[in-house]
Amino acid sequence: MMMTRINFPNRILIIYIALVAITLAVFLQVHQHNFINLDDHVYVVGNNEIQSGITIKGVLWAFTTSHAHMWHPLTWLSLMLDYQLFGLNAGGYHFTNLLLHILSTLLLFGLLNRMTGAVWRSAFVAALFAIHPLHVETVSWVTKRKDVLSGFFWMLTLVLYVYYTEKPVLKRYLFALACYACAVMSKPMVVTLPVMMILLDYWPLSRFGISIKANKGKLILWQLKEKIPFFILSVVSVFSVFYISRFRGNPLEVGPPFTSRLANAFFSFMAYLDKTFWPRDLSFFYPFSDQIPFWQVLVSAVLIIVISLAVIMAVKRMPYLFVGWAWYAITIAPVIGIIFNSDRTMSDNYTYLPSIGIFIMTAWSVPLSFPRKDWRQKILTTTGMVLIAVLALMAWKQCGYWKDSSSISRHSLEIEQNNYIAHNVLGAARLTEGKSEEAIRRYSESIRLKPDYAHNYISRGHAYEKLGRYQHALNDFNYAISLTPDSDDAFNGRGLVYVKLDRYQQALHDFNQAIRLNPAKCDGYLNRARVYEKLGQYQQAVDDYDQLIHRNGTYANTYNNRGTVFYKLGRYQQAITDYNHAIRLQPGHADAYNNRGLAYGRTGQYQQAIDDFDEAIRLKPDFADAYNNRAYSHFLRGNKNMGCLEAQKACSLGMCKLFKFAKEQGHCR
Repeated sequence: MMMTRINFPNRILIIYIALVAITLAVFLQVHQHNFINLDDHVYVVGNNEIQSGITIKGVLWAFTTSHAHMWHPLTWLSLMLDYQLFGLNAGGYHFTNLLLHILSTLLLFGLLNRMTGAVWRSAFVAALFAIHPLHVETVSWVTKRKDVLSGFFWMLTLVLYVYYTEKPVLKRYLFALACYACAVMSKPMVVTLPVMMILLDYWPLSRFGISIKANKGKLILWQLKEKIPFFILSVVSVFSVFYISRFRGNPLEVGPPFTSRLANAFFSFMAYLDKTFWPRDLSFFYPFSDQIPFWQVLVSAVLIIVISLAVIMAVKRMPYLFVGWAWYAITIAPVIGIIFNSDRTMSDNYTYLPSIGIFIMTAWSVPLSFPRKDWRQKILTTTGMVLIAVLALMAWKQCGYWKDSSSISRHSLEIEQNNYIAHNVLGAARLTEGKSEEAIRRYSESIRLKPDYAHNYISRGHAYEKLGRYQHALNDFNYAISLTPDSDDAFNGRGLVYVKLDRYQQALHDFNQAIRLNPAKCDGYLNRARVYEKLGQYQQAVDDYDQLIHRNGTYANTYNNRGTVFYKLGRYQQAITDYNHAIRLQPGHADAYNNRGLAYGRTGQYQQAIDDFDEAIRLKPDFADAYNNRAYSHFLRGNKNMGCLEAQKACSLGMCKLFKFAKEQGHCR
């Protein structure tokens, strides 16, 4: 009752502040979370283009590349901007996701409130959107930037569209259209937004009655004509998906049979509803099953039909039920899995925008159960606050599972032990932690559950290679290649094993294959350059390092490595230039200082050499090679005492060759 005495502007401001506060309370923890070793490597950690920052070349790449059937250049650009701001600090990327989610929440409240004037119902819908546990994956996973970014532009487009309907002028229309273009360039899933505009025209904007009078009953034609530019953008986005799939070697028809996908579509449609009303057993991956019981599929199909008929029959009395149900059904259709194949039954992030329709149905229909206004206010206010508090607590707990790869994969395995992706992700986490044997056990279990999943064999091959079990590693990489002959990762992995076995020609063959299959990826060039260096083919190594620097000139190690090859070629000044670049990019690069010292020594600049060895030792106090090189420089300058002292320090760290030689020559005692 206190809230009713707050004047209107203050009430709106308080709601905005409350929405921000509750969202931060649930999600602020993400700024301490790490990257997840599933897709975050593709999108950020191992993506050289992203780590080049925003450049003309990077912008061109963003607009000409694709991933997983999707063309989303704005998503790539947003990640490039994050890299420029945060480097590889995962917390910065998470905070950007959170900021976009907060902005979408505020826009949703403003949109509903402006259209309906129902302040508290609009606030309730926005609060559910802000803290629903199903939305934790979208906010907490860096890879889902495409969802929060497209969601932000979705909300902004609708807000601008409502402004346009209030005063239909070209400027407002173009602003809405431009925002929709940004939405489809963030994620193709938003292609249904023009249909949502038509639904909102019916309720709550009530433009259908106006259009009938103004256009002599040509209702549908008038609605479609106004939305044509929006539909054109949708068609272009859909075409890009099919173009990418058919002409980039990633066909949509590969995967489970159509009948299995159709059965899964009915099942998942209702499963999403189930988890919306009771968000339990949430996992980052739900393995696809082609053995869904027929009765579950039948019940789901019947329920969908019954609910659809019910909301259609009640459309005149309760239009919000029809609009809410259509919002849910239409927005989830592109990702329900009938056309676009997937290896998962469902995904929590797919509900990010569709769930708004269910929230609208709930917020506008439940109050009708309480005919007395005083009861309605007391009961619904209390119940709503309790519900939001409970959901916020559940979301906060779910968000905690996303702190790292180990936590989220262990949580998923607690829900479903036969989750092969969770075993794979946990295996990768264990491998990073140096627990190779446990990683192998996890990968082997994943292979048992999904023997035709090539990535499992590639992952286990890397674990075997780390343990020095090279034949086992070769067997896994060979099998992965037999499953997916176009896998550059498998060829790169096998090539690394051949290097360990000193089978350099076979390694070169595999790295050549990896580069042919994925010329935009840097791993093949780096690995091949190292093999050329081992074979003494220094100019070829330089050429590959040139390619790496052309693709991404921000890696200190690339310059350091090329400098070393220049050093071996006797091109000392070029070597010094590259070491300078390496040190500029990474001031704490002890190896670069040590290597530059060697190059200075070769050009007779002994004091500069000693200064670099000093810095290398300061950065790395147990750097035996730097002590040894500094000793040699002192000997060359005729300072035998200092040379002996430094050589003795190097010997104490395990590098005794120079010290022993100096003793044999009588220079040192």
